[in-house]
Amino acid sequence: MNIRKYINNIAGLQIFQVLRFITFTILSIFFTKGKLSSKDIGDYELFLFIASAVSYFWVTGIIQTMLPLYSSNKIFRHSTSKNTRKSPEIFNAFLLITLFSLLIVILGLFVRKSIFVYNTVQPLPYANLLLVYILLSNPVCLIEYIYLLRNRSLEILYYGFITFSLQLLFVIFPVAAGYGVKYALYGLIAISALRAIWLTVMLIRYAEFTLSWEYLKTHIRLGMPLIISTLLSGSAQYIDGIFVSSRFSPEEFAKFRYGAKEMPLVVMLASGLNNAMLPEFTSPLKIKKTLESIKRKSLRLMHFLYPISIFLMVFANRIFPAIFNPSFIRSADVFMVYILLITSRLLFPQTILIGMKKTRVVMGASIMNMIINIGLTILFLSVPRYGIVGVAVATVIVFFIEKAILIAYNYFKLKIKPTEYIPVMAYIIYSSIIVILFVLIDHRIIMIPSGN
Repeated sequence: MNIRKYINNIAGLQIFQVLRFITFTILSIFFTKGKLSSKDIGDYELFLFIASAVSYFWVTGIIQTMLPLYSSNKIFRHSTSKNTRKSPEIFNAFLLITLFSLLIVILGLFVRKSIFVYNTVQPLPYANLLLVYILLSNPVCLIEYIYLLRNRSLEILYYGFITFSLQLLFVIFPVAAGYGVKYALYGLIAISALRAIWLTVMLIRYAEFTLSWEYLKTHIRLGMPLIISTLLSGSAQYIDGIFVSSRFSPEEFAKFRYGAKEMPLVVMLASGLNNAMLPEFTSPLKIKKTLESIKRKSLRLMHFLYPISIFLMVFANRIFPAIFNPSFIRSADVFMVYILLITSRLLFPQTILIGMKKTRVVMGASIMNMIINIGLTILFLSVPRYGIVGVAVATVIVFFIEKAILIAYNYFKLKIKPTEYIPVMAYIIYSSIIVILFVLIDHRIIMIPSGN
């Protein structure tokens, strides 16, 4: 059987994201079943949380700006096929990510001793290792997208299987051998270093080492609104973490992160579809076909992800104590709220706007997202009944509001109807089912026994 017939760029990138999710889930289960204390798990989660919080927005913005520019920009004119030529766009994107990473590390060297975390006001643990990890791990995010741009979907899978298998080995082995969480972090750094070596090989093979200030200015001009919008839109997740890490104990932070971590299965598949579709907005003639493709592929995601989400919502109180341990039952409550994010994740109005280079509109919606999120988070935290669960409720609300704003812009300004890229009927049915189910469980109308 020729597997290449069944794996296209979208499927390859989505499977890669699923492999990432499975890897982090296996590590989470191993830590809770293994020799690490809740404090060690909290420190490990905080390490990954901070590395992502200071990087995710500009890494995402730079890469998502590169995808449509790769085939269509006014600086580099290409006479050969995009699948055979060496790309200066890739090299300049690499320079931008590396420069931003260096700036973060330099800033971190000055402020690392002034950062305190948790409700006990502890110094930031493993600060020096964190800076090394940030420097190595950010540029390697380009690898899967280089494969995407070169239409090498099967290689995305090979790379994913190899690199995530090694990550499991490098992180699990030190903990299993009794060396503790510090050596698990060394394992993360080691796999990032190997990925950096492979990125170097990829750049030599596929990138043209041409520095262009004009292109960099174009990339930054188009990318800065997207970087800001990603920061503000994604701020919901990180505002959640900041509030929880500052007001609760390391143990409560670990419980919150484990509950919130389950949502990336939906996020990763949706992100894979979003990013894979961005290079398709190369000309006005292709827009209608691209919209139909978004609608068709998002419907496929709905048929796959909504039933899984509904199943997990019903049995969350049994699943969490079983796969982690009984002390993480509170994570199930957070998880059930985060499941509702599927109602906004599987809508793709932002894909159209980014692909058409209207990044300022996305930024504007994200500004409103951040303002509402901070207000709602403070409001829900003031209600004792909710606690860390209230933080998640605020996130669900603001993500839906942001998508509604973008859908309205597409309709009123671009004259693109929601029905052109959203399978409306399927979305309404699935979303109604999962929201009603959540309300019934939350109000104890449906009683789901826990695994205790």
